[in-house]
Amino acid sequence: MSTFRLDGKTALVTGASQGIGEAIARRVCAHGARVILASRNLEKLGAIAEELRDGGGEAAAHQLDLSQPETIADRLRELPEGFSDIDILVNNAGITADNLFVRMDLDQWERVLRTNLTGAYAVTRPLARGMMRRRWGRIINVSSVVGLMGNAGQANYAAAKAGLIGFSKSLARELASRNVTANVIAPGYIETAMTEDLPEEAKAGLEKSIPLKRLGQVEDIAASAHFLASEEAGYITGHVLNISGGLYI
Repeated sequence: MSTFRLDGKTALVTGASQGIGEAIARRVCAHGARVILASRNLEKLGAIAEELRDGGGEAAAHQLDLSQPETIADRLRELPEGFSDIDILVNNAGITADNLFVRMDLDQWERVLRTNLTGAYAVTRPLARGMMRRRWGRIINVSSVVGLMGNAGQANYAAAKAGLIGFSKSLARELASRNVTANVIAPGYIETAMTEDLPEEAKAGLEKSIPLKRLGQVEDIAASAHFLASEEAGYITGHVLNISGGLYI
């Protein structure tokens, strides 16, 4: 068997309608996993899922709104037939509401924590039960180097992303006896729709601050998620994989 194959496994990727989430969904599908693409934008998800099916993969779209964590358990009970037993969970969905801390209002704080951290809790809790029962699972939480090093204007985002790290390490300790791993990916600056809007001068400044002198690609993150989802990564748990081109060392 080829290494890093995911045949027979089902993955759910949140925030899969674009950027890092879409790249991860495409990658795991290409390596044999059935994949559920989840986000608020059902139209975009449906188009990607159709493209994956046309390419010979197994994919389905499912609408989840992580800003409403109280609805998640019910929505997960409505997963498409054949996709209900989730083996690989990638908590990638997230939002920003940047502001200097002294200007940040409670709504900006709570919206980011609710979506980025409580949303991950709401998705993981019901799905972890099935992984424990089947004695195999991979939980991969997408944090950020901002959760490791902080960033001016992003106290809410940094708090949520740092929270995901503590959450993952606790899960790793609780679930290890059932052969369920929990790990973290902490991307640095990645070329996505967010960075496309940056002025060239600002982008050049970012690249200068990165030892590898370039922004990351979504494929860099997808490759790492694919590895952590594989059988070969079965002895790795509670780990934070910093993928920032050396920005955070």
